[in-house]
Amino acid sequence: MDGMLSQEEINALLGNTAGDDSDAATDSASGSTLTAQECDAIGEISNICMGTAATTLYSLVNQKVTITTPSVTISKWDELVADYEKPCVFITISYKEGIDGNNVLILREDDVKVITDLMMGGDGTNLVDELSELHLSAICEAMNQMMGSSATSLSTMLGEMVDISPPTADLVSLVDEIDEGKVGSFYNNSFVKVLFKMEIGELVNSSIMQLYPIDLAKDLYTKFISSQEPEQAAPAAAPQAPPAASPVQPAASQAPPQMGQPMMNQMPPQMGQPMMGQMPPQMGQPMPYNYVPVQDVNVQPVQFQPFNTAVNPITQQENMDLIMDVPLEVTVELGRTSKSIKEILEFAPGTIIELDKLAGEPINVLVNGKLVAKGEVVVIEESFGVRITDIIKE
Repeated sequence: MDGMLSQEEINALLGNTAGDDSDAATDSASGSTLTAQECDAIGEISNICMGTAATTLYSLVNQKVTITTPSVTISKWDELVADYEKPCVFITISYKEGIDGNNVLILREDDVKVITDLMMGGDGTNLVDELSELHLSAICEAMNQMMGSSATSLSTMLGEMVDISPPTADLVSLVDEIDEGKVGSFYNNSFVKVLFKMEIGELVNSSIMQLYPIDLAKDLYTKFISSQEPEQAAPAAAPQAPPAASPVQPAASQAPPQMGQPMMNQMPPQMGQPMMGQMPPQMGQPMPYNYVPVQDVNVQPVQFQPFNTAVNPITQQENMDLIMDVPLEVTVELGRTSKSIKEILEFAPGTIIELDKLAGEPINVLVNGKLVAKGEVVVIEESFGVRITDIIKE
């Protein structure tokens, strides 16, 4: 050996054995490949969509939500099971307009517990042992709003309407026998894995994963590039020649006075009077034609004719008669209380709600929502009634 490296060895050391597609995401077992340009486009699309989704999630949990720039790779089910925490929640998003296919969001089970607890009025620390149908329904609603806003961003990027169906959520263990109906075509095929880091306040420091079928990823790339082509291919507008400068003609009001005519609005101001909008002409300089001195103005306060405060009793009674038949809504308020969303969702037949009124305490009588009296409940034959005990005077 002469100590010289061959071209193949040099390429191997530099990582360029794949030629122009060296940066592409590839699954060697199946031969499925995304080029470097396709990976970049999918990453950009996912980053913009998930950024919009993070803003929506913030409005739901009232906590700062940070989702970082994603990494895009080709993966298979066995690699996903080995890398991700178990169990986890699969949220399936199906497109019904603009895009043909679906993608899957994967969240850790503990992250879902924190998000749903915040949505139900908790502080994110009161976590349940197991996710119930109520929690899965709540995370579906959150994802529906998040991915709905993402679909709006995607519509803007692709230049066409994109709409989704309501998402579905399933708890997947990843270690037991897999229900292929829950994971779709991802179980036996390679797919595109887009991994984000997600932080929610100080409660969650985790990751969220989005899975695309390779065909859907390529379709997104094609639509994305097509939407960008008109902007890139449009030739730069030829600079237009500036219009030829036309000689400025003095306005009629600015024409110099004719011989023998008095000079209008050009007299210098009197001693001690301010000038309007410009400095006085210096000695030896011509007087400007648009020079207008300030005139003395007599300013007086406005005066109004006083109203006649005397009221005619006959006219007042006629005015009252006009509104006597106007219907008003009378409401009797037994009491009030405040409940959280979590407590209201737990309502069932037989639930007792404690009010802020004590037994025997006067109840409120409201007219069109305004408190006008207090009273006590009575029974008139088979109906309830109210006996007025006090009139509220303001």
